[in-house]
Amino acid sequence: MKIAAVILLLISIGSLVAVAMALIFGGPSRPAAMQDINAPFRTVDYRDLPKLSHYPARDGSRLAYRRYPPTSGTAKGSVVLLHGSAGNSSTLHSLAKAHAEAGFMTYALDVRGHGASGTKGDIAYVGQLEDDLEDFLAAIDPAQPRTLVGFSSGGGFALRIAGSQRQQLFDHYLLLAPFVSQKAPTHRPDNGGWTSVGLPRYITLALLNRLGIDAFNHLPVLHYALNDDAASSLTPVYSFNLAQNYRPKPDYRATLKATNCPMRVLVGQDDQIFHAEQFEPVFQEAGRDVPVRRLTGIDHIGLILDTGAIEAIVAETQALNTGDSCQH
Repeated sequence: MKIAAVILLLISIGSLVAVAMALIFGGPSRPAAMQDINAPFRTVDYRDLPKLSHYPARDGSRLAYRRYPPTSGTAKGSVVLLHGSAGNSSTLHSLAKAHAEAGFMTYALDVRGHGASGTKGDIAYVGQLEDDLEDFLAAIDPAQPRTLVGFSSGGGFALRIAGSQRQQLFDHYLLLAPFVSQKAPTHRPDNGGWTSVGLPRYITLALLNRLGIDAFNHLPVLHYALNDDAASSLTPVYSFNLAQNYRPKPDYRATLKATNCPMRVLVGQDDQIFHAEQFEPVFQEAGRDVPVRRLTGIDHIGLILDTGAIEAIVAETQALNTGDSCQH
C-alpha cells in the first residue's frame, strides 16, 4: 500500500509539473510577418474615418464603435460590421463607407479585446462578446432590418451568433471568408502562416476548463503575423478567453445545423488563409442550403479592400435586405 501511495504521489507531482511547464513555457511564438495581409491596408484613405463613439456594456465598460450614416435618404436598414482577427473597426472603413453609400445605417465595432474596447487581447470570460453585442443593440437600437456582417474571425463569431439562441437579434447574416474551425476542411495549417498557436498551453487550458478551472484563461495562446507597425495599433496576441470566444463554438457542425436565419457566404477564390473551395461542402454537409460565392482574383484581405469585392459584398447585403428575414 505504501509503495502504491508513493507511486500515486509521484504521478500527481509529475502531472502538476507538466501542467506548470505547459502554462509557463507552452505559449505561442511570434510568426514571421505576413506581408500580403499587412501591406494592403497602407493604400486605404483614412482621412474621412469617423471618430469613435461608445456604448455602455453590462459590466460598466464603455466599448467603441464607428458610425456611418447613410449618405442620402432614409436608411433602408442597418448593417453591423465585425472585423477580423487582430483587427479593429478602422480595418473595415472601406466596406463601411460602401454600405453607407448604398443607403444602410452602418456600424463598425471595436470588438472587446481590440482597438479602444477593453483590455487589448483579452476578455473576462468566454461568452462576454455575445453579451457585448446584445448590449450594443440595446443601447443603439439600429434600424431594422438588421444584417450582421463578419469578416474572417468576425465571420466566425457572426456564425456563433447565428447558431445560438440569440440568432434572432439580426434578420440576416453575411459571412466573409469566415473562420469555421481548425477541424473543418476550410482550414489551412497555421491559417496559411497567419497564426502561431501555443499548443501545449492551449491544450492544457482546455483540459483545465473541462475540470472547471479557468483561473489561467488570461494567458496568451495565439500570436498573429503582424509587422511591427501594425502590431502597435492592432492586437497581435489573444488570450485563451478571447481565442475561444471570437469564433464559432468547438462543435461547428452543431452550430451550422442550428442556424435558421437567412445567410450568405462570400470568399475570395485566392484566399491564402482558408481553402475557398471547401466552404460550400462544409455548409452542405451540415444540411444548410447557404449560397456560397467565390470571387475570382480576390485573396483574403482583398475581400474587404478591393473595389469589385466590396461592390459584390454590398450587393449580397442588399439581396438579403430585400429577401426573407429571421422570424422575430
